[in-house]
Amino acid sequence: MAEQGNQQPIIIIKKNKRGHQGHHGGAWKVAYADFVTAMMALFIVLWLLSSDEKIKQAVGGYFQDPTGAGKLMGSTMSGAGEGIELEETDMEKLKEKIEAALKQSPSWQKLSRNIQITVTGEGLRIEFLENEKGVFFESGSARPSQVGIELLSKLASELHKLPNKLSLEGHTDAKPFASDHSYSNWELSADRSNAARRIMMEHGLRPDQVAQVRGFADQRLRMQNDPNHPSNRRISIIVQYLNPQEHKEKDHAAAEASAKGNSHAK
Repeated sequence: MAEQGNQQPIIIIKKNKRGHQGHHGGAWKVAYADFVTAMMALFIVLWLLSSDEKIKQAVGGYFQDPTGAGKLMGSTMSGAGEGIELEETDMEKLKEKIEAALKQSPSWQKLSRNIQITVTGEGLRIEFLENEKGVFFESGSARPSQVGIELLSKLASELHKLPNKLSLEGHTDAKPFASDHSYSNWELSADRSNAARRIMMEHGLRPDQVAQVRGFADQRLRMQNDPNHPSNRRISIIVQYLNPQEHKEKDHAAAEASAKGNSHAK
């Protein structure tokens, strides 16, 4: 009896074997991905804030025209002053790009002296200069030659990408137009600039891109000392600054400063 009293009670533990509980799922992965995306967006915003104004405008233009249908180099479809403005340094880069594009033409080697590209106060001026026989237009006519069509088309394929407005000018020498008294150098210069406009629009130039089409006859001679020089007969295409008034004010201020400097020197 004493032995039975000293025995420890027997404890029986029953363990029910059940299947493992299901996984918690991938909700944490989604939350982590959202966190990483938010951090990336934050870094991009911080980078944009530290970037210059041109990059900000280009990025803004992309979100307004993500398909690139506007082809306005980071501007909106309308290109109304919201694109990347071409400053003086950018005009130099554009000049190099246009020269590189025109050099691809088979006619470049023979006609490189007849094409002058300069940066002016108005913008980038591209001039096609005639010779005695006529290069870009038939002599005494507003009908473009094959070379003229080829080079104007090549030029349009580059300029249509810009948000900038263009001016087209026609010029003649001082020789009077003798074939018809009702048709003078005024009509010829205007007709040639308008013919250049039509060719360029057929090869990509936007309708809203042309600001002016003008004919100056012999009133703006390139060779003042030789009014009859054939290079006075030319077509000029000017890529305007987006803010031309600002550049005019800069030129005016520079002229005044120069005049004051000269007066003090005296």
